[in-house]
Amino acid sequence: SFRARPVPLSLLTMFRSLFVAFLLAMGATAWAPPSLSPKSPVLAKGAATFGLISAIASSTLSPPAALAVPPSAVSLPSVTVAEKVTRQGVYKDYEVDIVQTYDNADSTFKSKKDTAKKKGKYTAFIGVLVMGSFIIPMAQYFWYVRDDDSSDKFFAQKSAPAPPPVEEKKPFWKR
Repeated sequence: SFRARPVPLSLLTMFRSLFVAFLLAMGATAWAPPSLSPKSPVLAKGAATFGLISAIASSTLSPPAALAVPPSAVSLPSVTVAEKVTRQGVYKDYEVDIVQTYDNADSTFKSKKDTAKKKGKYTAFIGVLVMGSFIIPMAQYFWYVRDDDSSDKFFAQKSAPAPPPVEEKKPFWKR
């Protein structure tokens, strides 16, 4: 596994970061146009303080790039994945990676005897589920409407009298 080594900071590195922080503190608003520069000295000090903190933190907390080793290069095993073969092409020779893969031909199915032995159990289970899907909703419906007499009232009504016949309108040329 990868472990970072403590990096001793040289005196020169510390002075460089302090110099950069000093320049940031002195010229925080030097490059801003007058309309965009902060109006109050509190904002200018805040920007300079932020620059100082970021410069010191970046120089002291991060190791130099030469000492940083990616963990993936250390932790990966060295295993040959494929065979390299040189093939001749039309314009030049090419190196090709040949990877051989084999199918697993072992049977993973249960035997006919094991399947036949448990067939009755699963058939009964599916039958109970199918019957339950029909019977349970019907029982629930009849439970809800057991005290409802609206259908009796509907069918007990006498038929309404027929409406009077509608007169046919005459066309406008026969009026």
